[in-house]
Amino acid sequence: MLSSQQLPCTQLGVCTNGRFQRRVPFLVRAEQISAPSISHQDKAGRRQVLAAGVTIAPWLLLSYQKSPAFAAENAKGYIPVTDKTDGYSFIYPFGWQEVAIEGQDKVYKDVIEPLENVSVTVFPTSKESIRELGAPQEVAEALIKRVLAPPSQKTELLNAAEHEVDGKSYYTFEFVAKAPNFTRHALSTIAIGNGKFYTLTTGANERRWGKMKDKLNTVVDSFKIFTVYKT
Repeated sequence: MLSSQQLPCTQLGVCTNGRFQRRVPFLVRAEQISAPSISHQDKAGRRQVLAAGVTIAPWLLLSYQKSPAFAAENAKGYIPVTDKTDGYSFIYPFGWQEVAIEGQDKVYKDVIEPLENVSVTVFPTSKESIRELGAPQEVAEALIKRVLAPPSQKTELLNAAEHEVDGKSYYTFEFVAKAPNFTRHALSTIAIGNGKFYTLTTGANERRWGKMKDKLNTVVDSFKIFTVYKT
């Protein structure tokens, strides 16, 4: 079992003085930024407004059409994100909005279903490959229990695997986190490069997983890191 000392906790920003210290997890913060209460009629009306906005204002997409990533994913309804400073890219579903959350490099979420979101964290590390932390399953279990979910939630790792893209190793895993009033079904992918530890996590309420899983798998599979050359 991977111990907290084996995790790059200092680099991840989750420990002090060499000891593990839990961050306030994104799973909780995503729920906290939701609207206090939204009636069924309000939800339907807001979705109609969003749909109308897509219909009457297609010019809003023109600024993205110059991007090769957008050209590849336009038909699927995704928007590309590229961070040239930190060296990563991914796509997220059209209609999600960007929000600012402390400790997260980027966050996009659905305005009506706040548990449907994607977040990216980036922290310095002295490691050169994700493999240095251990096997996919043990690293995933440690991150889920100690970083991605609070102690009050019951978590279960469903699967974990490794893949390579352009010579870089990624660990991707699927898990559920059960709180008293909701269960979140999530996907994460982690990688190391540019002296940084990258984590992308996306997910949805368990009751909507069947509807959202294909989109969320597309999001997590789209995450790539690339070399940033210092000038």
